[in-house]
This record gives sequence, C-alpha cells and structure tokens, in this order.
Amino acid sequence: GQIAIAWLLAKGPEFGIDIVPIPGTKRRTYLEENVAAADIGLDATEMLLLDMALTPDRISGPRYNERTMSMVDR
Repeated sequence: GQIAIAWLLAKGPEFGIDIVPIPGTKRRTYLEENVAAADIGLDATEMLLLDMALTPDRISGPRYNERTMSMVDR
C-alpha cells in the first residue's frame, strides 16, 4: 500500500497536478502507514519499473471481488 501511495504522489508533478490519494482504512495503524507513504521517495529507476508494471494492458481482472462489488453504488 505505501509504495502505491508513494507512486501516486510522485505522478502528480509529471502531469502538473496535485494527486491526493484517499485510501480507505479500518484501523489507526493502517492510517499511520498510509500517511508515512508521503515520506517515501521513489527514484527514477523505481518509478520506471512501477510504470512498466502498471500499464493498462498489464492490468486484468475485476477491481473488487463479487461480494464487494455487490455493495458498490448502493
């Protein structure tokens, strides 16, 4: 989770916008971990590797499992 948040934060300047990830969480410890992601600095090589792994053609499958999808847009 922290790497994903750090990656999103780093993408903002690339597009000239502020990106503010708002991950859901159930526990305070998870919230603290998410906030700590702002202190993670990804270098150019790490960003490139993540960008290559996260191209739209490499992402497959549903966003949520069936149970969670049944609760979306209720």
